[in-house]
Amino acid sequence: MDATGIGPWSRGSAVAYPWANVAHVLGAIALVGAIGVVDLRLMGLWRALPAEPLKRALVPVAIGGFAVMLASGTVLLAADGPALSKSGLFQAKLVLIALAGANALAFRWRQAGWLAAMSLGLWVAVVVAGRMIAYS
Repeated sequence: MDATGIGPWSRGSAVAYPWANVAHVLGAIALVGAIGVVDLRLMGLWRALPAEPLKRALVPVAIGGFAVMLASGTVLLAADGPALSKSGLFQAKLVLIALAGANALAFRWRQAGWLAAMSLGLWVAVVVAGRMIAYS
């Protein structure tokens, strides 16, 4: 990422890293908050709420949150890529993101409860692993 200029910019700017971190947290809130509500509904909570309109309203919010996390995560990674690439927590986070993505692609209404529980657990684990990186 140094070749693109993102690395030097994210390390040299007084505001790039802190604001990328804020954006990353806000993206996580949007992603997990939105998909969490959908997952809980599909697991059987709030049965009076129709699942399909809820999904249509909140899945785009979750996708937007993921996009914000992807962009801000690129800045965060560019600031300290070599150290992060050696971090077991960072590697675990990437695996969890891949598993959560695969779960979303494999989603079938017939198995909605089980897959929704897996989705919620995986996305929460992604956030926990991400926050723990700061303390390792």
